[in-house]
Amino acid sequence: MADALPEELDVVILGTGLQEAIIAAACSRIGQRVLHVDRRNYYGGNWASFSFSGLLSWIEECRGQTSGNADVSWKDKILEGEDAIQLGQMDKSIENLETFCYARTVTEEDVVETGALENKQTNVDSNTTIENAALRNQDEKSQTCKVESIDEAGPLENLEDQDSPLSTKEEISSEKNQIEDNPCSSSIPSSTNSEITLAIKDIADKKASTEVEAGNINQTTDVSAQEVKKEAIEMTYSQIVKDGRKFNIDLTSKFLYSRGSLVDLLIKSNVSRYAEFKNITRILTFQGGKLEQVPCSRADVFASKQLTMVEKRMLMKFLTFCLEYEQHPDEYIDFKDSGFSDYLKTKKLTANLQHFILHSIAMASETVPTTEGLKATQHFLQCLGRYGNTPFLFPLYGVGEIPQCFCRMSAVFGGTYCLRHSVQCLVVDRETARCKAVVDNNGHRISCEHFVVNHNYLPEKHTKNVQYRYISRGVLITDSSVLKSNSEQISILTVPAVEKDQPSVRIIELCPSSNTCPQGTYLVHLTCLSNGTAKEDLEPVVSSLFTQYSENEETDCHECEVEEKPRVLWALYFNVRDTSAVDRNTYEGLPSNVFVCCGPDAALGFEQSVKQAEDIFHQLCPGEEFCPTAPNPEDIIYDGDGAQPENAGFGDPTEPEVAELKENANSKSDPTEDGNDEMVKTLDINEMDRESEMSNPDMQTLKCNNATEMPKNAE
Repeated sequence: MADALPEELDVVILGTGLQEAIIAAACSRIGQRVLHVDRRNYYGGNWASFSFSGLLSWIEECRGQTSGNADVSWKDKILEGEDAIQLGQMDKSIENLETFCYARTVTEEDVVETGALENKQTNVDSNTTIENAALRNQDEKSQTCKVESIDEAGPLENLEDQDSPLSTKEEISSEKNQIEDNPCSSSIPSSTNSEITLAIKDIADKKASTEVEAGNINQTTDVSAQEVKKEAIEMTYSQIVKDGRKFNIDLTSKFLYSRGSLVDLLIKSNVSRYAEFKNITRILTFQGGKLEQVPCSRADVFASKQLTMVEKRMLMKFLTFCLEYEQHPDEYIDFKDSGFSDYLKTKKLTANLQHFILHSIAMASETVPTTEGLKATQHFLQCLGRYGNTPFLFPLYGVGEIPQCFCRMSAVFGGTYCLRHSVQCLVVDRETARCKAVVDNNGHRISCEHFVVNHNYLPEKHTKNVQYRYISRGVLITDSSVLKSNSEQISILTVPAVEKDQPSVRIIELCPSSNTCPQGTYLVHLTCLSNGTAKEDLEPVVSSLFTQYSENEETDCHECEVEEKPRVLWALYFNVRDTSAVDRNTYEGLPSNVFVCCGPDAALGFEQSVKQAEDIFHQLCPGEEFCPTAPNPEDIIYDGDGAQPENAGFGDPTEPEVAELKENANSKSDPTEDGNDEMVKTLDINEMDRESEMSNPDMQTLKCNNATEMPKNAE
């Protein structure tokens, strides 16, 4: 496949992070010829999600990567009057990587991940690597077509019918993740027939799909049954490895604001059909060494037992002011240059309310300016009620699903994808000082009008003036939730800084019903701005909320009646570069038609990433609409004899597809309930309703794993 790449393109994109994926989708959508490549064997870059074995492979890759100089020479591809900019071959964005295993290790020979293929040989030549990468690409495209045809029976924008069947997209997405998370689990010699390779891959996919379905059925058990099962089965490291495919561990931990720019883009572009989302069920606060749930809605405030009646009225009065604070500038103009925490002290709020507003609603630091704090509070309140009681959504199977969704859209509209493929150098015309072509790692020269690259691919000589910030990240696998509940909960918690110069730490706890961890475990993500190594920054918070797992502690806890802390089974700490604040002019010697995308930032939402992608797109294609809505199939005019091609995934399904869907739905057990007794539903609408909804964005909805679906204009 890499040998058959086109020689002339409009846009070449290196890196499959979120910004790059959005730009690829937007360019392909308007007819640009796009080549999207990544030197890794997985999508997402530092936005990726991994199974447990995939994460271990990523850790080894980060620790053992070399300079990676390509064997193919590119110098003979540079003509007279041209210069070359050689790109970097090492990713230095991850530092201070440390792992710790606290779970009991049982000596077992040949402990492997359930559903993983056994390696046939350890040494594979480079041709085999390229061949397997091409096969994975073909599998990805075929699965994309399956996703599109299935999703047509239940568009994600309209979910008001409570009797419609569950979409089978979860199974397909699980199969896709299983292929990508452990792409090297089967290494076949290059002389082996490709049909045998595909057959082996298909057998593994079916086996893994059966396991995922079984895991989903287990999620429907009640809480008491889960607790009994948890006590009966001790979670050892061997068990974590065996259940590795049930993990989807994010390198970047974020939530979607229900009225944020990413949700609006997903709905507008119809990319939302490729993903499913779950409402975050509770927001926690940590005060005085105690965890409490924060009341968000009006009903929660007045039902709360944590607040006195006076505090409830004070809180409602202040939140009502924040919703329309721009109309009352005299209330805050004198504190415009002061910190938001200082402003709260002047509003006659109790210390308890000030803590709630600053750390759990505005989710701001002590030093954030007053106007930014008011704006953050307003945004929080405006997002309430659209899809649930909190403002946040989480994509099932992890944040790594989002870049892949946009890559699928780009592929649908003609984008070309190639993993384990990179660009060695840029070819720059001396006269115009513009990038006119690229040379890939196979020595092929590809002409292009524009080049988009992730910051991590740039050589050091072009980034020597860049001042980096760093983010401290922690990932914990625990045996229970930080705050016990009668049902599984996805939680967010901001732990304030203990000392003045220390950053606050954001904690996101994911439960099994988010499809990111197996039953009996929870996945905890910690994020903060770096002061030192990730372990140094996060260890104080971890030690205050969690305890290390050990047999002695387990015995002691059974003997005492004190409520025990969640026990950490396994932990990962690392620092990642934050280049979101780097100005384009800081890079030296880059041609004007080379555009640089940053990595993930430290914020909770995706606003900065979507804004950067949109800004770069408008520089690439001035005057064009950013990710316009897909056309109605009836409005498409086909060339030739009038025969219509196969459905591309944006229209209603054909009759055989509907029949197949009904047959599949009837042949499966009902998987519509998760740990929260919430429902995932899809609804088929006719083309007239679809056209009406396309023309009225206010009526569009997003598929959310809740009891009800809220339209865009719902309050």
